[in-house]
Amino acid sequence: MNNRLETFVKENRKAFDIMEPPAGLWAKIEQELDTKNKKKPVKLYLWMSAAAAIVVVFGLVWLYAGRLQNKDLEIADVSASYAKKEVHFAGLITEKRDSLAIFASANPELYKKFTADLRKLDEDYERLKAELPTSPNQTFVVKAMVKNREIQLQLLKQQLLIINQVDDYKRVNQI
Repeated sequence: MNNRLETFVKENRKAFDIMEPPAGLWAKIEQELDTKNKKKPVKLYLWMSAAAAIVVVFGLVWLYAGRLQNKDLEIADVSASYAKKEVHFAGLITEKRDSLAIFASANPELYKKFTADLRKLDEDYERLKAELPTSPNQTFVVKAMVKNREIQLQLLKQQLLIINQVDDYKRVNQI
């Protein structure tokens, strides 16, 4: 088979040779290859600065997201049972404060003293709340927060009892 192809090419060689490329074609191809082989200088500093900028942006986003996540830490994230207690105490405290506010007009001086005590406990509660995300023992801080709410409730109950006793004393002495 190979022999037949060779003989065919030899016999028809002249027919194949009539279609020759122009003489300057190879020079033109070489010239184009030379221009394509010349590489543009890579600006390494440009790529390095872009990579550094991306790393810095991702680092800042990571830090910002981590801080936001920690700041949003709630009691329920640490302990569900303590969160239920805290919500229960907070509801009762609101109710008792409303009752105490009703007596404010009748005994403004006494009410002022009572609110000063409650303000101090509220400040302590807010300090504990701010400390919660960064504390190594978050359960301990949550327990302290719930205990603070419990103390606030007990204080309000005692204050309402005192106000009722003062009102009863005033009624008895008026007769």
